[in-house]
Amino acid sequence: MSLGEITGTVGVSLLLFAFALNILNRVSTRSGVYLLLNMVGAALACWSSYLISFWPFVVLEGVWTISSALIYFKKETK
Repeated sequence: MSLGEITGTVGVSLLLFAFALNILNRVSTRSGVYLLLNMVGAALACWSSYLISFWPFVVLEGVWTISSALIYFKKETK
């Protein structure tokens, strides 16, 4: 596997793990764990998409990363 594939696989796995935890009522969508998993997972998926020059997903995952980070850090400063 290439670096892009490994990075993307880890990133998407983190996103799916956060989703599964939420569906199973283990974490809420506003919890630090959920937001952190989304932020890191989306950042890795964004980087992977950049490495393979798949620009629609660079934008999607970039926005997802920024959104998760803004909510995470806003929550942490309260």
